[in-house]
Amino acid sequence: MEHKLFKLADFPLKSFDKIRYSDTDRQGHVNNSVFSSFLETGRVEILYNKSIPLLSENCSFVIASLALDFLQEITWPGQVEIGTGILKIGNSSIRILQMLYQNDLPVARSETVIVHIQDESSKSYPLSEDAKNILKRWLINL
Repeated sequence: MEHKLFKLADFPLKSFDKIRYSDTDRQGHVNNSVFSSFLETGRVEILYNKSIPLLSENCSFVIASLALDFLQEITWPGQVEIGTGILKIGNSSIRILQMLYQNDLPVARSETVIVHIQDESSKSYPLSEDAKNILKRWLINL
């Protein structure tokens, strides 16, 4: 499926991660499993920002779905820039769009659905209105 490729400047949240030598395979390319760790770096800046708490008491965020398109290889040394934005805020879920870049070139595109759950039951639990309002600042314009 073909998706629109955004520029890093299009994202409301920009972060970066350093590429470690241990992230590479024998050919000098970053292992595909590491792409998910780079995406996590961007997501947690929204979901677990202590200055703007989103979680309700006794609740957590879990990944319900993660689609990842590999566009190019990532090579060491260097860094990866991470663009993160929210596509949709649901009753208990958040759909996040992210792209990874190396040297200003897109290398991966991801859509992730995060669900707010109650810890004891592991069932979805509605986001508070305050949380929904906070999340709106990271909505991405399509």
